[in-house]
This record gives sequence, structure tokens and C-alpha cells, in this order.
Amino acid sequence: MIDTKTLTQLGAHVETPQSPEAAVLETVPFARGDGPPAIVRFTCPEFTSLCPVTGQPDFAHIVMDYAPDTLLVESKSLKLFMTSFRNHGAFHEECTVMIGRRIVAATKPLWLRIGGYWYPRGGIPIDVFWQTGAPPEGAWLPDTGVAPYRGRG
Repeated sequence: MIDTKTLTQLGAHVETPQSPEAAVLETVPFARGDGPPAIVRFTCPEFTSLCPVTGQPDFAHIVMDYAPDTLLVESKSLKLFMTSFRNHGAFHEECTVMIGRRIVAATKPLWLRIGGYWYPRGGIPIDVFWQTGAPPEGAWLPDTGVAPYRGRG
């Protein structure tokens, strides 16, 4: 059984953080074991942030894959972190890379990739990709499952 005494958000009523900077990404231990590394996927199909110029909402489908080493992202803290972007004004590229870097800082994974599939702004969809390096040898990397833009539906 994992000791959850250090977790402050799981099982508790927690308000949405006011900003991504204020959000706390919590972790739990992970025993990697032998063989190829596991790939963990988080998908956020209804991600929202704000345009830093107009203040209008922007929407994206975010897919994060990572190969954990000794720590996993605790999913409730990740949900709160992702939700904190709803009042955050930043361009698509900054939001996508910021998410990846925060997960890397919290978990120190063997590898991480993130894809931000943004719905059109001004008629142009913007897709943003970032990863920490080459994927680990032997890891199974599924397709992201997000089709090229055709209405994203």
C-alpha cells in the first residue's frame, strides 16, 4: 500500500488554483521493475486557457506520454494544474511547453512528450509538440490518437 500521508489534494476538497504557477503537482512512488519502461498517458480533451492579447478562451486537446522512473504524477493534482490554465493568458506554445516542463520538474521521468492540438484561432489550428529527448529503448509508444485537423471532432 502506498503511503498517501504526504498528499494534500487527493481525498480532500481543494479549490482550483488561481494560476498554473500556484498549482502543486504532487507525486507518488513508482517501482519501475525489470524490462522496458512503462509509458503513462494523460489525455485532456477539453483543455482551456486564455488568449494573452484578447482574453478570449482557447481550446486544445492535450496528450501527455511519459516514462516514469521513480515517481508518478498524482492525477488529481494534475487535473487541478490543468484546470488552473482556465484563467491563464498565454500563447499555445507557452501553455503546451509549460505543462511538459512542470511534469518533468515534478517527476524527473526517463522521458516525456506532449502534444497540444489547439483548435483554430483566426482560422488556423496550431499544434505544439515538445519532448525531453529520444524515447526509451524498448518502450511501446502508441499513436497519440489525435487526427490532423478536420474539425477535431
